[in-house]
Amino acid sequence: MGRADFLSSFETRPKCSLCGFNVKGNVLRKSISHEQSQSERKLAGSTARATVLLLLSGALLGSTSVRHANAQDAIKSDAFGASAVTISNDQKSAIKGGLKYLASMQQPNGGWSASGNHQAAITGYALIAFLATGNLPGEGEHGAVVQRGVDFLLSCVRPDGYIAAPIGQSNMYNHGVATLALAEVYGHGRDVKIRPSLERAVKLILKCQNAEGGWRYAPRVGDADVSVTVIQLSALRAAKNAGMDVPQNTIDLAVKYINSCLHPSGGFLYQPNKGGPGFARTAAAIYSLQVCGLYDDKSIPPAAEYLEKNLGKEGPHATYGHFYAGPAIYMIGGQVWSRWYAKVSTELMGRKRTEGERTWWERDSKNGESAMPVYYTSVNTTLLALPMGYMPLYQR
Repeated sequence: MGRADFLSSFETRPKCSLCGFNVKGNVLRKSISHEQSQSERKLAGSTARATVLLLLSGALLGSTSVRHANAQDAIKSDAFGASAVTISNDQKSAIKGGLKYLASMQQPNGGWSASGNHQAAITGYALIAFLATGNLPGEGEHGAVVQRGVDFLLSCVRPDGYIAAPIGQSNMYNHGVATLALAEVYGHGRDVKIRPSLERAVKLILKCQNAEGGWRYAPRVGDADVSVTVIQLSALRAAKNAGMDVPQNTIDLAVKYINSCLHPSGGFLYQPNKGGPGFARTAAAIYSLQVCGLYDDKSIPPAAEYLEKNLGKEGPHATYGHFYAGPAIYMIGGQVWSRWYAKVSTELMGRKRTEGERTWWERDSKNGESAMPVYYTSVNTTLLALPMGYMPLYQR
């Protein structure tokens, strides 16, 4: 595919002048900055959650109807482009099996870990997999599992707001993942028990931002890198969407830092003017720009082209890269997303492991390291489930 053809697959998405919704054809999706009513977030039935698509007609385009996507039915993603993505029965089985595997690996304290380390982050990744499939605390097939996971993360929030498990390694990246997961849970149900801990976690992130707009691994002001900065920024945006007080200038400064890592190739650097671009850091960068609402940022089309050219050549930390690349391309939508999901899902399905009702992934990539199957399974289950559209942070 030539560059012109690639760029032509990006479509402008005008807003309705009446309500500010983002319009694609006759489908309008409510902006993530809007408050969603409880009725929009709830599905009749105890095991399904819905992504609400408002199909407007009459005064706008005709008559109005609301279509609820049920995770147990055939699922399509038509939010952003004409090229809908359908999850096959085999893929749905893999998603269900991945959730069963994660549920079976939950520790008695409610958390998950990678060889005893990074418990806050691994728990955050696992919770995101459950959220991405419509499971919430006390709701859905795995509602009890999600509740225990949330309770574990809340128990890890220290008085100063730093989220770290009592044992094992931890850092600001872990803090960011855990804060992101808590913010997404809080955004769904506004559980008053979560808010005080989430507020402390957010304040710690705000306190640790440096003058350039970034963050590093230690919970203090220091230097910065794009990896740690992206996860803090994403956590802040999720918290802001959920009603937390996050200054806009904090987000703007972080975006400025991320843009300072842009490379002429279209990829992004780990730090400004240092080294070369990479798949994972490029994916993380355009993911964060989009969750901040910068869907039409001029860096996104060439960065997406960079990612597509390097698909299959991700290098180390492939799972980390795909955690960001999948949602980033999903938010772009259209044919770019259709191509991406077809390639990535085929690769994931080809190397999954299945035993009974459980499905898991043992390696970071086809020939990558085998160290953290809970982490790999959390991310890969989330990737396969993206067309379900349950994650508020990824909705335009």
